[in-house]
Amino acid sequence: MRPSFHPRLINGPFEDPALFIPFFFEKRALLFDMGDLHRLAPKDILKLTHAFVTHTHMDHFAGFDTILRTFLGRQKTLHVFGPPNFLQNIEGKLASYTWNLVENYRHGFSLKATEVHPTFTMSKVYDCKDGFRSNQAKEEAPFNGILLTEPSFSVHATHLDHKIPCLGFNLKERFHVNIMKDSLKRLKIPVGQWLRRFKGALYEEHDPEEDFQVAWKVAGEERQLTFRLGDLTNQIARISPGQKITYIVDVLFSPENAERIIGFASNADHLFIEAAFLDTEAEIARNKYHLTAKQAATLARKAGAKQYTLFHFSPRYAYTAHLFQEEADRAFPGGISGFP
Repeated sequence: MRPSFHPRLINGPFEDPALFIPFFFEKRALLFDMGDLHRLAPKDILKLTHAFVTHTHMDHFAGFDTILRTFLGRQKTLHVFGPPNFLQNIEGKLASYTWNLVENYRHGFSLKATEVHPTFTMSKVYDCKDGFRSNQAKEEAPFNGILLTEPSFSVHATHLDHKIPCLGFNLKERFHVNIMKDSLKRLKIPVGQWLRRFKGALYEEHDPEEDFQVAWKVAGEERQLTFRLGDLTNQIARISPGQKITYIVDVLFSPENAERIIGFASNADHLFIEAAFLDTEAEIARNKYHLTAKQAATLARKAGAKQYTLFHFSPRYAYTAHLFQEEADRAFPGGISGFP
């Protein structure tokens, strides 16, 4: 079964964190954290519609400039989310550049930034055509743990302790629609943009009795077939439970954080979790508000994660990376784990 999205860490375990999540059959992607993004091609950066930042330490936020530079002159809107004081950080980044030539851009770019507090959010829009100055008041809204809801998926956040507020994120797919290509071949229908409409009809719970048009082109000539939505679903699709992707980074191993992470990451299909230190240096990890490999694997085991990936290792272990896997395996025997 092919998933709707396949998350991948952009960098190696000793480098800046950034989790890129492209969507199959769509020119679209999400991003968790904005570390060094030089390995991400501009065509992939331009797929981004939403980016979520755990906190604004440099190794998690330096890639904002790369994203901004790539989006300039494009007719696009990018939504970015971050912890308390995020709007101040965004405005500081934008104010560091001179924008006197932006009127020459043919297309405008808009940035919508949202600052996430435990019980509310604050948002502002920054338009390129205005030199990214925002004179509007902050738009405040209640926060119930959900940052983004679409028919097929949702993104959730929780506040964790890194001596400063640090966000953890969940990406939850409602259910997975697996397209059977053998059935498409039997019906003589090619894959195409119509699949996005088809999946949208299922996620939006359209009436199975309604007509659904499958349209495509052959040598520039329009082709079209009409099916009952329910009949087409039975012929070409298999419905299964959706994925849950959890991203946790830069947190203190405290009872409060552990309880929150275990509940938040419960039954995750894939948990991406930092492990900055080995457990022999647990005191250093505690003082720096980070996890050890043993602690990360223990949290993965208690959360019931089906698979987990350790990353964000301290450079002091540059020649002993294998010790992280060994320590994690002892803490979570039988767990499916790996490095980026």
